Amino acid sequence: MNRTIIALMLMLVITMGATKAMAAKNNQAQGRNMEELKLTNAWDKTFLQSANIQHSKVTFVNRYGITLAADMYVPKGVVGRLPAIAVSGPFGAVKEQAAGLYAQTMAERGFLTIAFDPSFTGESGGQPRYVASSDINTEDFSAAVDFLSMQDNVDPERIGIIGICGWGGMAVNAAAIDTRIKATVASTMYDMSRVNANGYFDSMDSEQRCKLRKQLNAQRIVDAQKGMYELGGGVPDPLPADAPQFVKDYYAYYKTNRGYHVRSLNSNGGWNKTSALSFINMPLLSYSDEIRSAVLLVHGEKAHSRYFSEDAFGKLQGDNKELMIIPGASHVDLYDRADIIPFDKMETFFNNYLK
Repeated sequence: MNRTIIALMLMLVITMGATKAMAAKNNQAQGRNMEELKLTNAWDKTFLQSANIQHSKVTFVNRYGITLAADMYVPKGVVGRLPAIAVSGPFGAVKEQAAGLYAQTMAERGFLTIAFDPSFTGESGGQPRYVASSDINTEDFSAAVDFLSMQDNVDPERIGIIGICGWGGMAVNAAAIDTRIKATVASTMYDMSRVNANGYFDSMDSEQRCKLRKQLNAQRIVDAQKGMYELGGGVPDPLPADAPQFVKDYYAYYKTNRGYHVRSLNSNGGWNKTSALSFINMPLLSYSDEIRSAVLLVHGEKAHSRYFSEDAFGKLQGDNKELMIIPGASHVDLYDRADIIPFDKMETFFNNYLK
């Protein structure tokens, strides 16, 4: 073997060693930035596991450095690069509840899906706990798209999202900023900016809003003095006799065996009291009229929140937008009633637009 060949081989070995060392260093750096999460291996969902999917836990990081936890659902026996869907919601729920049901069901229909816990909630990271943010929680969807785009069994050109309840508004907002999202479903949507700033049915005037700001900012002082964030409480328990029907519906889901989960905010202590401050001055759907990708809004005919979807649909532009009203359905019916949730329609919608 001549000296030239030996020299070239030595150079190759040195280069490969340097490359491996650099990769190891990058992995270590990523590891330092990744929050170590405690993920349960048990099937602790509020729905039965399907025999037709492969389930696993995954993690990914958003651009704020928060590590998110997700359940991945992959259809068995399907090969090649699949269309993918990221799912989250409802507002105050965890991935083991409605989001997981949606994700598993869509995986049974041929999509690779993930159901993720938003920042600061469930098994996901982030401090302080139990805080919501119009910006960060919209970013959570884009971070999910980052993750899905890098999977070997996902077609990065065929990624959609599903947002439920308050995360329906986040999903529409994500579609307005993230052009990689090719199709969006918002089911039983809440516009969290609107309801926090204006109250239900836009009943709050400027004086009442000013009073709310004072209360929330006074709470900031209390929290700062205590060195902790006071929680606002989840769904009322015991349920007041004069509770509105939609609160009774929430109770029937979050506080009973039907939908209770130990990590769910609504099932337990709720969000921290000052979370509303993030939404009052930051309208979520400001640029929804500029969404060019497909959007399907689904809402119950009898849902107290129906006006959020109807008004949001009125602002959307283009012939690839659709509003579907489910006859007789309440807001919570679209959390877990598989006989009412229009999964056939969603499957057709995603197949049409994730091409």
